[in-house]
Amino acid sequence: MDNKKILELIKGKLIVSCQALENEPLYTEEGNIMPLMAKAAVQSGAAGIRANGVRDISQIKKVVDVPVIGIIKKTYPNTEAYITPSIDEVDQLVKIGCEIIAVDCTKNTRKDLLTAVEYIKLIKKKYPNQLLMADISNLEEAINASKAGVDLVGTTLNGYVKGSVIKEEPDYELVKGISTVCKIPVIAEGRIHYPYQAKRMFEEGAYSIVVGGAITRPQEITKRFVEAIEK
Repeated sequence: MDNKKILELIKGKLIVSCQALENEPLYTEEGNIMPLMAKAAVQSGAAGIRANGVRDISQIKKVVDVPVIGIIKKTYPNTEAYITPSIDEVDQLVKIGCEIIAVDCTKNTRKDLLTAVEYIKLIKKKYPNQLLMADISNLEEAINASKAGVDLVGTTLNGYVKGSVIKEEPDYELVKGISTVCKIPVIAEGRIHYPYQAKRMFEEGAYSIVVGGAITRPQEITKRFVEAIEK
């Protein structure tokens, strides 16, 4: 599948994030749970999947035939970036055939000491035909990533970078700003819990929407109900 076709498939559509970390209830040593989540999402109309780790992504790609945004969450000593933070993780994701690879393009530090722009250029030099998505937290980072050569920008890390303030609502203004200034697709992600919020993101200029916690994380869904009841 060529890159133009991949982007066409997710345009105006929902992408579902299917992830479970080791400290979460849906994580198992053998995996096999996230592929079921992905299969259910695709059967219900999702046009793409965002997933973490070689094992889960490989299992997911065996059961669904939609573009996958692949990441590897990994922490290194004395660094802040953890979403595909080095070229080592990029190599692994390319090897298993991720249609899109997302990487941290914020001010977070990396073990290689490269800036986000330098990191993007390194990846694009090594893999010029690989679709690359920049996970950013603000407009400045989105602009810098776009100029450096990424193919898509995602608002994944908005509110999650050290010193940031996490809002309860999705950051509509950020999506609007990126879609106005940048010439590449903006993928809206982060705190989108309800369909009306997803709809508004498209109205603000989003190319696609990524929803995770509201669909595939039962502990988060349950917590919202419990907190609402207790209020």
